[in-house]
Amino acid sequence: MGGGISPALNHSLTLTTEQMQEMIDHASEHAPLEACGILAGKNRKVHKVIRMRNQAQSPVRYLMAPADQLEAFNWMDSNGLELIGIFHSHPRGPETVSPTDIAEAAYAVVHVILACLVTEWRIRGFWIENGTYHEVPLHII
Repeated sequence: MGGGISPALNHSLTLTTEQMQEMIDHASEHAPLEACGILAGKNRKVHKVIRMRNQAQSPVRYLMAPADQLEAFNWMDSNGLELIGIFHSHPRGPETVSPTDIAEAAYAVVHVILACLVTEWRIRGFWIENGTYHEVPLHII
């Protein structure tokens, strides 16, 4: 490999404490099943958390309902926003990317994982690309 910095290390997201709490609430409401959603924004700054239905209804996997995704993408287009992140929960851990997350990552965006550790949710961001991942910063304002 070359000596440059990996492009994945240049990715980050900025979100508010309210947006972080909205993701945690969504994850808590659906536990022990995984919860999922879309982060809409611009220039790495989240403007809206869009809660999605987990069509898989699984404690270890998520699948966003296609009709909900289409509605979310249409809403983002109408409001001048872009898909900048996807979030989902790991109600029983791990607090990192799973092999399924890597295999099913379909968008070049920050993937936010919320993991429940005993009674507290931990939130981390990852960039998934070419079968591997790197942790990226989440700036909470």
